[in-house]
Amino acid sequence: AAIIANNQRVEPLLRAFGAQLGLAFQVQDDILDETSSTETLGKQQGSDRAQAKSTFVSLLGLEAAQNHLADLMKTALNLLQQSQLETDNLRALVHYMVERKH
Repeated sequence: AAIIANNQRVEPLLRAFGAQLGLAFQVQDDILDETSSTETLGKQQGSDRAQAKSTFVSLLGLEAAQNHLADLMKTALNLLQQSQLETDNLRALVHYMVERKH
């Protein structure tokens, strides 16, 4: 909040970053539900499909969902770069979120 208060130019960038990161988390979650094992996930693999939940994978297909995830990651990292802030920890968070296995 202190960073934003001192620089109104940064606020929309960080808000957009948060939106991209949240979507990336959900897309990765949907991908993992289809591609990871039950043991790795800690829940039944394919449980979203079994419950007929709408997911990025069910709507776009696996490959398109993976491409969308890559685009979200790229956009999130670009927004951080535009902020011209020290963002090493946030950049690491982006990579963790989209590369996680469970």
